[in-house]
Amino acid sequence: MSVSLICILADNALRSNNLLAAENDGIYRNNLAFQAVPSGRICGKRSGAGCAMVAARLPDFFEDVFPMQDEKSLPFPALLGLGATQILGYGTLYYAFSILVPDIARDFRHSEEWVFGAFSASLLIGGLAAPFSGRLADRFGGARIMGWGSVASALALAATAMAPGAACFVACLVLMQLVSSTVLYATAFTTIVQAGGLRAQTSIVHLTLFAGFASTLFWPLTSWAHGFLGWREIYLAFGAVNLFVCAPIHFALLRLPVHVGARRTGEGQRDDFQGLVAPDRRKRVAFLMMAGFAIEGYALSAMLVHVVPLTQSLGLGKSGLVIASLFGPAQVASRLINLLFGGALRQTTLAVLSAVFMPLGMIVLILTAPSLPGAVVFAIGMGLGSGLTSIVSGTLPLELFGREGYGKLMGWGTFARQLPAAMAPFAMSLSLANLGTLPSLGIIVGIAFAGAIAFAVIPVSQGKKTGTACGGTGP
Repeated sequence: MSVSLICILADNALRSNNLLAAENDGIYRNNLAFQAVPSGRICGKRSGAGCAMVAARLPDFFEDVFPMQDEKSLPFPALLGLGATQILGYGTLYYAFSILVPDIARDFRHSEEWVFGAFSASLLIGGLAAPFSGRLADRFGGARIMGWGSVASALALAATAMAPGAACFVACLVLMQLVSSTVLYATAFTTIVQAGGLRAQTSIVHLTLFAGFASTLFWPLTSWAHGFLGWREIYLAFGAVNLFVCAPIHFALLRLPVHVGARRTGEGQRDDFQGLVAPDRRKRVAFLMMAGFAIEGYALSAMLVHVVPLTQSLGLGKSGLVIASLFGPAQVASRLINLLFGGALRQTTLAVLSAVFMPLGMIVLILTAPSLPGAVVFAIGMGLGSGLTSIVSGTLPLELFGREGYGKLMGWGTFARQLPAAMAPFAMSLSLANLGTLPSLGIIVGIAFAGAIAFAVIPVSQGKKTGTACGGTGP
């Protein structure tokens, strides 16, 4: 089915719901101020039908069918749409790559190690763009940045698919990871905080629960598609998904009233959604938080890449694959458990728990290897820690510093995690080759506990703050 036919069908569906009435009377809340503009001009100029009209009317669809309730919560349909784009974003820009590596290596006549190395380098460089993306989200609104980021992601995927040689392919990979910072967790969390009110922390937990299925869906989906499509065709299809599914959803989120910069749009009220850290302690606490994120990112990345060969070297043989398969379910389970029972916990407490689960599991593995039950405890501990880490990366900055400048903090948090995480697999390989399995595991245990200590020191370093704070998950 052609793109034009899809747009015509979508346009007719919108007309059948009477969403095209009163063309000049629409109210559009952009992310800089609350102002009325003709709804037919949301895309820049009038358009009678086609993709421009569909994109223009999606915000009206969100509000008319699922109206805003109050400032305390993000509308569930909006959260559901954002969750879908996170699954698609992580699936197309990250998880699918490992399935396509053998085909890419054959195409460019390089080793698979070379292709993985290029991807690791692109992740490292892409992390450098995260603080800039965060500042853009603070200034213009997360939804706007995510919308244009989806367009840029589509172009980057298409350029990668059409790369004529290895050098061009690497450049396109770098471009893909640079723009990914505008559409994945950091900017998505910022969008929630700007629009989600006092329940932003709960919405972040919901979002991580949705996005946890990205690998579960896209590894088998990509393998299935690769049975009859080449890697270039798959990336072209993924580009279309970002352009025609993710981008319209993100632009639709512009309809939500948001808090950007120093204003809360639509009301002109003072922002009472503040953090717990006293003004004179912000730099100290921010350093401790970033240090915790960096250490945790290094330890988790080092273990995730080497978990199968590590367990096999400890005498578990083929059971290593079974053990590794427990990681994903444990990760999702930790998010669900936190959603159901973690509402009363401070996010600093949750951060400490996220940092200690994996090293505690590793200690059990070291003491019991080659026992299968001990390895299962290790895999579950690593999954629990990883699942909580995704939550804490968004909720801890919000609790400590409030939503003022939240996008910038998220950008620097992403950078702090991604930089050491990109170097960890190589460093762990050197350690395993020169020191052996048990000493290497012991080093990671010590590093991981150092991250937990950094988080644990935060409550005694934050000082006393007067005013309204966003503790817990909100009322």
